[in-house]
Amino acid sequence: MPKVPPLQAKEVVRALKRLGFIEDRQKGSHLVMWNPKTGARTVVPMHFGKTLKRGLLFGIIKDAQVSTEEFTKAL
Repeated sequence: MPKVPPLQAKEVVRALKRLGFIEDRQKGSHLVMWNPKTGARTVVPMHFGKTLKRGLLFGIIKDAQVSTEEFTKAL
């Protein structure tokens, strides 16, 4: 599995937007993002000041239906 640097929520959101995702809705501290082209949907916890753990980050990438290489290029 390729290396993914530790990221904060705002960096993940920025990368997802570059991949074609839009902000669908937000409830509390969880932002739901949706890609209209692929229909993929993922949830990003917006806990500011904290980095997302590796397992959660890979879960977001899997839900987004992109490869880790595509995701790291979008950073």
